[in-house]
Amino acid sequence: MATEEDLEAFQKEGHVAFVVGYTGETGKELVKALSLTKPFARVVLIGRRKTNVTENLGPEFEEKIVDFDRLDDHKEAFSGCDVGFNCLGTTRAKSGGKEGFIRVDHDYVMNSAELAKSSGCKRFLHVSSQGSNKNSCLLYPQTKGRVEEELQELQFDHLSIFRPGFLLCDRQERRVGERIALCLLSPCICCCGKYSAVSTETLAAAMIRRACQPNGKVEIIDNPTIHYIAS
Repeated sequence: MATEEDLEAFQKEGHVAFVVGYTGETGKELVKALSLTKPFARVVLIGRRKTNVTENLGPEFEEKIVDFDRLDDHKEAFSGCDVGFNCLGTTRAKSGGKEGFIRVDHDYVMNSAELAKSSGCKRFLHVSSQGSNKNSCLLYPQTKGRVEEELQELQFDHLSIFRPGFLLCDRQERRVGERIALCLLSPCICCCGKYSAVSTETLAAAMIRRACQPNGKVEIIDNPTIHYIAS
C-alpha cells in the first residue's frame, strides 16, 4: 500500500495524467481528490463538452474537448500522459438502448485506452464493476467483462481494474434502479458494507494510491480490496 512517503516521491517525479469520464460521480470525486492531493504535475480532463470544473481547481488542471465518435482526430489530447484514469460509464436507459450503452462502455473506453497506449501511457486505471463477466448472458456484466479482457491485451506496463460493488454517492438525480437497489441492499450494506458497497470517495482514493504505487502488471481489485487500499 502506498504510504505518504510514496506519494511524495511520486509527486517529485513529475507524472502527467488524463481523466476520461470526469463529469460522472466517480470522476468528480476523483478530480476532487487529485486536486487535494496533487500527485501529478499536470492533469488533463478529456470530455465531450466544456464545463466550468477547472475554475475551482489548481493550475495543473486543463480541460480538452473531444468527439468520442471521432477520437482518432484528438490523439493530441492524450500526448504526454503517462497515467490514465477511466471513469466512463452509462446505462441502457441513459444511452438510448443497447447500442448506445455498448458505444459508451465499450467503444469509447477501448478507443481511449488504445490512443493512450499508442501515445506513451504506462499506467491505466479502469473502473469496471463487481460481477463483470464476458460470458454472462446479461449485457451489463458481459460488456464490462469484454472491456477488461481487451484492456489486458493492450499490454500496459501496469493495469489496475477496479470492480466496485454498489456505488454510494450524493447523486443529484439518482436513477430509479439505484433507488430500488439501495433499499434492497441496505441491510447488507449495514452488516457487511465493505463487501457489497463503496463510496465514490473511497474508490477515488484507492485509484490514486494505485496510480502512485501499482501492484504488478495486471491487478483486479475487488470491493473489499478497494476499501483496504484506500484506508
